[in-house]
Amino acid sequence: MATTADAEPVSETAADPTEAKVGDLVERTAASIRSWIITGKARPGERLSEKAVAETLAVSRNTLREAFRVLTHENLLVRRPHAGVMVAVPTLASILDIYRVRRMIEGQALRGALPGHPATDIMRQAVETAERARDEKDWRSAGTANMEFHRGIVALCDSEHLDRLYATVSAELRLAFGLLANPEYLHAPYVARNARILEMTLAGDSAAAAAELDEYLVQSERTVAAAYSRRTPGEPA
Repeated sequence: MATTADAEPVSETAADPTEAKVGDLVERTAASIRSWIITGKARPGERLSEKAVAETLAVSRNTLREAFRVLTHENLLVRRPHAGVMVAVPTLASILDIYRVRRMIEGQALRGALPGHPATDIMRQAVETAERARDEKDWRSAGTANMEFHRGIVALCDSEHLDRLYATVSAELRLAFGLLANPEYLHAPYVARNARILEMTLAGDSAAAAAELDEYLVQSERTVAAAYSRRTPGEPA
């Protein structure tokens, strides 16, 4: 499991064992695991050892099980008989649904974007990180920067509800990306396209930015769906 080296402990203590505190701890634990998925540290089909994850995050088994339950409801984890908890492998239907949600949220966000919105700083930093990762052929980092760029687009809406929703969508999307054997094929074309969308947004050309994004999402959806169709028969879904 590629989650122990650089994970930030959630750090559970016995103090204030109120229901609100427990709920907050469960959500922070779920958020940490969700972050592993978004950054590609936990991959589709990977088994999550309850003991190892609990030790890494410094939480109890009970807290971890509740966090696992939250993420199972979000379709990010699955529990299989005699195998334990595993990172989900997205279905074709879920991939198509993810892209439908992305078009609705991100397209609207760009159409209503203000050029000086603080979220453009998130987008700019993500583009710069992706360009460095591309030059270094570090495609996992390029993929993570891409996730951050799109988080910045959603942040243009100034909606905490949409931010939370998109955190789950991003994790499901990263699982879909994990189906591709060649991450360069997926991420390389979009580094420059993200830069163009940022440039249009900063120039106040929101309609052009939204149109560019729509074409981009169609191409990305086809790429990921094609990768799904090429999966080995019998591979977990």
